[in-house]
Amino acid sequence: MPVFALNENEISFPLPQLAEDDGLLAVGGDLSRERLVLAYSNGIFPWYNEGQPIMWWCPRERYIIRPGNVHISHSMKKFMRKHDIRVEVNRDFSDTMHRCRIKREFAEGTWITTDMENAYADLAANNLALSVDAFIDGELAGGLYGVSLGRCFFGESMFSDMENGSKLALIGLSQILAENGYVFIDCQFHTDHLESMGGERITYQEYKELLDQGL
Repeated sequence: MPVFALNENEISFPLPQLAEDDGLLAVGGDLSRERLVLAYSNGIFPWYNEGQPIMWWCPRERYIIRPGNVHISHSMKKFMRKHDIRVEVNRDFSDTMHRCRIKREFAEGTWITTDMENAYADLAANNLALSVDAFIDGELAGGLYGVSLGRCFFGESMFSDMENGSKLALIGLSQILAENGYVFIDCQFHTDHLESMGGERITYQEYKELLDQGL
């Protein structure tokens, strides 16, 4: 299938079902608030490297975590009992996102560009994105950020400055979302880390049904 080129002057996307086998759907457009909201509302997200055109993805197989189903291992429960754990929502969205960028740049390169930092900070300022940070014994240990629309959360990235930091942030997020009736956490792609936390694979059709339910 062809990869579609987006018009910056028109806020629209091709049908998600027209994405390539690897999930690539379109290139171009912009990171305006309106386009990002439309994208996430259809299970589409931007993912590209610095210097590349904006690439929009919609994988046919999705990986999600249902907020009430997050798995907390016995060793993690023991760790949480041993330490003073605190979770904060929206402590400093831009700082959390930048920490995610720095960690990725150090480890493997990053797709979190300056334009993306600015765009998602705008979403957060309009209550369309949030960050979660975890503290261990008073020290910032890790965090994550993502887009929040209706009762759907779309995870973007996470960081750890201490052992278990990002896991604690995800556990805290899941508890908060479960209390507020959220339908799912969109993890986009499978990782062993997310699988160990209770992630599950679903088809795009199953994903779209949950998305419609949550929005």
